[in-house]
Amino acid sequence: MTEKKEQSTKRVHPGVKQMKKSLMEGKCSRREFLRTTTLLGISAATAYSLASSILGKDILPDLISTAHAGQKKGGVLKFGMQVQEMTDPATYSWTEKSVVARHVIEYLVETGPDNITRPNLATSWEASDDLKTWTFHLRKGVKWSNGDDFGADDVVFNFTRWLDPKTGSSNLGLFNAMLEETGEKDEKGNPKKRMIKNAVQKVDNHTVQLNLNAPVLSIPENLYNYPTGIVHKNFEKEGGDLSKNPVGTGPYTLTKFKVGEIAVLKKRNAPYWGGEVFLDEIRFIDLGQDPGAYLAAIASKQVHGIFKLDLKTLEAAKHISGINIVDISTTQTPVIRMHYDAKPFDDVRVRKAVQLSCDVQRALDIAHHGLGITADHHHVAKIHPEYFKLPELKQNIAKAKQLLKEAGYPDGIDLTCNVGNTQGTFEQDTLAVLKEDAAKAGINIRMNVMPTAQYWDVWTKAPFSLTHWTHRPLGVMVLALAYRAGVPWNESHYNNPEFDKALTEAESTLNVENRRAKMEKVEKMLQDDAILVQSYFQSVFTAIADNVVGFEMHPTNYYRFHKVSLS
Repeated sequence: MTEKKEQSTKRVHPGVKQMKKSLMEGKCSRREFLRTTTLLGISAATAYSLASSILGKDILPDLISTAHAGQKKGGVLKFGMQVQEMTDPATYSWTEKSVVARHVIEYLVETGPDNITRPNLATSWEASDDLKTWTFHLRKGVKWSNGDDFGADDVVFNFTRWLDPKTGSSNLGLFNAMLEETGEKDEKGNPKKRMIKNAVQKVDNHTVQLNLNAPVLSIPENLYNYPTGIVHKNFEKEGGDLSKNPVGTGPYTLTKFKVGEIAVLKKRNAPYWGGEVFLDEIRFIDLGQDPGAYLAAIASKQVHGIFKLDLKTLEAAKHISGINIVDISTTQTPVIRMHYDAKPFDDVRVRKAVQLSCDVQRALDIAHHGLGITADHHHVAKIHPEYFKLPELKQNIAKAKQLLKEAGYPDGIDLTCNVGNTQGTFEQDTLAVLKEDAAKAGINIRMNVMPTAQYWDVWTKAPFSLTHWTHRPLGVMVLALAYRAGVPWNESHYNNPEFDKALTEAESTLNVENRRAKMEKVEKMLQDDAILVQSYFQSVFTAIADNVVGFEMHPTNYYRFHKVSLS
């Protein structure tokens, strides 16, 4: 049966009708219409067609991973990027790991540069009216590189593994509605959780059903988070190390791998379910942590592209012939966070004093050259569809001093903040601006600039640190990962049951206006509890040689070279 026939016979979620009405009445944007209807199971092509019909003009799809006419077969693409360990996809904490891995293993869905989610290993899905039951229909005829058939058993295995706290996967935060409390608490006082009974069920060999204890709209979108790559059901039995046993459904296999040096992918001989793949080989070449080395490599044609241009190399790259500079707006951001449960930050007055000393526009202008948008200290960006605009929280040095005095620090306070420059020296520069501003309030910040590797060893343990967070297309996604009590990536140790409840309610709301209204409470609680100082969200940039065809920038740097070729 063709995808078009499947779409026409499939039950349509009543929320699609609601979204059509909202678009007709001008109560939601075109992008929000496309995003929500595709999450509810309408194909991207159908969603674009509906939008065109409602708006009375052609809305052209921003298709992803599509072939360009006349693309040549063959060739070796060389890409400059750090080559990191890539043992277990479920526990990935760096995007770079997934860039290599996503050519070997794949995801049930794919969210493109336009933030629209489309089928991948799942051909379609539908949700119950209450958004508590999700049914995914898996692609038939897909083979693992070891010859096995891909199917429901693989998907059930992955979900079961993600939702086992022993795995240590950040996916726990995204799929919280598939968990329940055990009645016990961990050493930090957070409730221990486990997967609810029948949270994931095999319906047949190519159908899987997810059963939630609360409604969640973003389930499909959550499945393109970089630690949700689907591994073979025997992944653990065969060593649990993708770099040593690269069994996957993707078009490439890993043939050479050395951390800090190189990763080589070669095209599989077997036909690929996703159609023609042009490149014979992809080489990821690690040039260290100096951004200048990557710029020099693309300038001298040693590589065809690089993972990212930083601020220091951006201007220089504009003067190099034969390359294209690509940019995109994102919700990537440096977050300066404080431990909610550690002295002196267990006193909200201290946290608020630090927050009120920040001038967000000054930080953006100085640390990131104005290339981005200012933030509101709650990790939801203006470009997130559910963003609610709160009254501006302005720098207030007098108030900060008063709060410190009330907290028992009339003569000021000395603090040490870690920074690892994990994505560039703009992190250190961001902290330096806060250091200057905070000094006016009597807050003396000592900057502890650490090697990147050492930073990640202590990033959740240090009471005061700057961490770089990557792009997520929905605000509720990043809040679920970073601030829900007890989840692995809750680096601030934030534990507010009222916040968790409000976030769950926002996650479950279909209508974008209603969801945005509920986000007012979510954002306000984070801002008032002052666990983070967040100045801005970044625009990001990269460089690619002009003989590379089909390359697409992604706001999360989720690069796929499936339809890339060399001219």
